[in-house]
Amino acid sequence: MRDASASVGKTLQKLEKSVEEGNYYEAQQTYKTVYARYMAGKSYDEAMELLQNGACVQLKHGQVTCGAELAVLLVETFGKAGVPYNNKTLEQITSIYKEFPKVDVGSVRSGPEDASISEETVEARTRVEGCSSFLKAAIKWSAESGGPSKGAPELHKMLAEFIWTQSPFPELGKASVHYLRGNCPEAFASAVVDCMSKCYPGEADLVVARAVLQYCALGNLRDANILFNRIRDTCSDNLPDSPLLHFIKFLLQTLERDALPLFRMLRQNYKPSLDRDPTFEEYLDEIAERFFNVRRKSGIQGMLGDIMKMFTDV
Repeated sequence: MRDASASVGKTLQKLEKSVEEGNYYEAQQTYKTVYARYMAGKSYDEAMELLQNGACVQLKHGQVTCGAELAVLLVETFGKAGVPYNNKTLEQITSIYKEFPKVDVGSVRSGPEDASISEETVEARTRVEGCSSFLKAAIKWSAESGGPSKGAPELHKMLAEFIWTQSPFPELGKASVHYLRGNCPEAFASAVVDCMSKCYPGEADLVVARAVLQYCALGNLRDANILFNRIRDTCSDNLPDSPLLHFIKFLLQTLERDALPLFRMLRQNYKPSLDRDPTFEEYLDEIAERFFNVRRKSGIQGMLGDIMKMFTDV
């Protein structure tokens, strides 16, 4: 056992030196060759140590594509080796996540959107795609290996925050799918407040309402209230005093009790505000079914449909 451990250690040192010397491609091929040899001998522990180390080393040197490839391979190996989701595997995944390069994308986002082919934008997209492929694989594996049925919330939160902070253009829609399953309404609220400062004038209340309705459509009234209260506390006097946000305030109160007539009255009275975003009607139909057992007339469409499908597919 000691000889095997020493052998693995020497291999890791040799490969790390190769990466440090800039031989990224050669090192990557060697990582995969040694990995295949370990797997052929069912040396799963050695294979996983190799992949974790290799992913971290490549990412530390800015090699996102190589690092992400080894990271995804590690998750696949968890599955092949029958490794359960637990604190140890979460720490392994987290150690790799922390090595993904993170930069201030403010300069990219402040430029015109037709500058999407700039070098900075391509690099940002590569980082997001690499980290997303890794964490989506980890979320799926965690759901199948002893974790929560919709995937580990810690992993959802990691992915949400990486998408929101590292995408070349603000993509709260994509990030929100994971914030909603991340057990992190405070972090989601921070992203919403950040988005409010970046959206078109007059649309800040839409951003807030959308996030609250998404939580409610999933039956999560607790986090909907936490999110809304955190946004109000953060924004203070800067929160728009709009009919739409008045509706959200009254809605949250209405959902606390069996008040279907009041719910219907609110929808009718605030219809002009709700019509500003066609997805709001879909969210409210789902809310009516979850809280008041009102059967939907049609299937779930649009953003809500995408969110619900994502949770089913994980």
